[in-house]
Amino acid sequence: MAQAPAGGVGNPALNIGIFAAFVVVTLIVVFRASRNNRTAADYYAAGRAFTGPQNGVAIAGDYLSAASFLGIAGAIAVNGYDGFLYSIGFLVAWLVALLLVAELLRNTGKFTMGDVLAFRMRQRPVRAAAATSTLVVSFFYLLAQMAGAGALVALLLQIPNENVLGQGIVIAIVGILMIVYVLVGGMKGTTWVQIIKAALLLAGTAVITVWVLAIFGFNLSALLGQSVSANPSLTTAAGAEKLLGENLLAPGLQYGATATAKIDFLSLGLALVLGTAGLPHILMRFYTVPTAKEARRSVVWAIWLIGIFYLFSLVLGYGASALVPGGAQRISTAPGGTNSAAPLLAFELGGEILLGLISAIAFATILAVVAGLTITASASFAHDVYANVIKKGETAPDSEVKVARITAVVIGAVAIAAGILARNQNIAFLVALAFAVAASANLPTILYSLFWKRFNTTGALWSIYGGLLSCVLLIVFSPAVSGRPTSMIKDADFAIFPLANPGLVSIPLSFLLGVIGTYVGARHHVEIAKYSEMEVRSLTGAGSEKAVTH
Repeated sequence: MAQAPAGGVGNPALNIGIFAAFVVVTLIVVFRASRNNRTAADYYAAGRAFTGPQNGVAIAGDYLSAASFLGIAGAIAVNGYDGFLYSIGFLVAWLVALLLVAELLRNTGKFTMGDVLAFRMRQRPVRAAAATSTLVVSFFYLLAQMAGAGALVALLLQIPNENVLGQGIVIAIVGILMIVYVLVGGMKGTTWVQIIKAALLLAGTAVITVWVLAIFGFNLSALLGQSVSANPSLTTAAGAEKLLGENLLAPGLQYGATATAKIDFLSLGLALVLGTAGLPHILMRFYTVPTAKEARRSVVWAIWLIGIFYLFSLVLGYGASALVPGGAQRISTAPGGTNSAAPLLAFELGGEILLGLISAIAFATILAVVAGLTITASASFAHDVYANVIKKGETAPDSEVKVARITAVVIGAVAIAAGILARNQNIAFLVALAFAVAASANLPTILYSLFWKRFNTTGALWSIYGGLLSCVLLIVFSPAVSGRPTSMIKDADFAIFPLANPGLVSIPLSFLLGVIGTYVGARHHVEIAKYSEMEVRSLTGAGSEKAVTH
């Protein structure tokens, strides 16, 4: 096995070369796909031309972000069982999406979540609220992906964590590439990039998984035993000694030390399980298929692929703590922090070549996900705010797409700046914040719109804005932002809310505000009349975009 140097690993020139090759190939795919982008449906929904299996692979590519590949592997390597709980939460969340959202949403909407919420509500205020929520959720998710780009680059190009300028430049390059994918390829080009990336990610992690298991005679118990014996303890960033050993195999290493930590875990779990069904970039993928049946098939394919990947992540995490010299201590202090576990393991197994390949896959993961997020956010602003709020539905498709492209550039610039701020945070943790915002702002309103006849515009606005504001404010005043050595702002302490993830408070509050707002607001007869039409359309597909009634 190769021995990793103390700083970065591998050959920076080789790492860049392999990544550049991937970028060239995917850009060719994007340019070819862009030739058919003639209408808004082509740009936003890829002409609804993808099959269920194709879209399922793309959904898996969209969902298996840097959090899944880098963040969860690192969390398992350092926190064992508690790190794997991220995988369980992310996977179980798909049952909510499959059973309650996917098919109904596909039948009711057109391009965005705002289409569904505004179907039987007053168009302008609800679309504005939906677009605001989409932009905020996308921002938090982008924050995680750009932080992942910084972590990976810090490790591969041997840029130390203290070199903010160096890491910032590379984060900016990743952001610019993302903008190019979206501007040129639209949803069709982005989808093909996600399909390619999902195939590469599953293949790459499968190779490492089999390789690690082969070292231990395909005996998972031997792998876990080596991880335990190689990691007796860990010195945290605050200088405290943290006992690992057998604790790596038991719950409580990260979330069991105090009563607050246990409540924090409950809050995290709630956000993970309910967040997926409210993520705008996942919801938008259901519009790229021609029928509700294909939307359902998409989710089934995605669940299988994502489930298999998360089983691989278990081996990746424990394999890194068992095989990387220095184990969890080395991983936690490497450039990029705990997010470096998978690349360090790849270098340990296959040297510079395997590290370069895995790193290219990780970069592909980041690029594909941020492209999907950016097109979702820009489409929401252009379609919901510009076309339906500002222009009141009277706009040419060409001008709508043009506004979407301008918005993509602005979002990319904001993501670059935020990514520099969030460097070295665990990406799985950052994504969990995005899930909390999505579950708080979007899911209650979507479920009420689909299943509650009396739900009205006032209830929708109270639920969206109430859930969004409460969640974001609690995050700002939580230990995630300040008050801890691992916080985003290390030299400040304004953490008055004790939980790092606010889901336990903000999600129930959003459901409650939706009910209160519905009863407080005046009921509009047109809204109630529209519910019957929406119910028939969501359940049968009659009247939906390119849908068939089966």
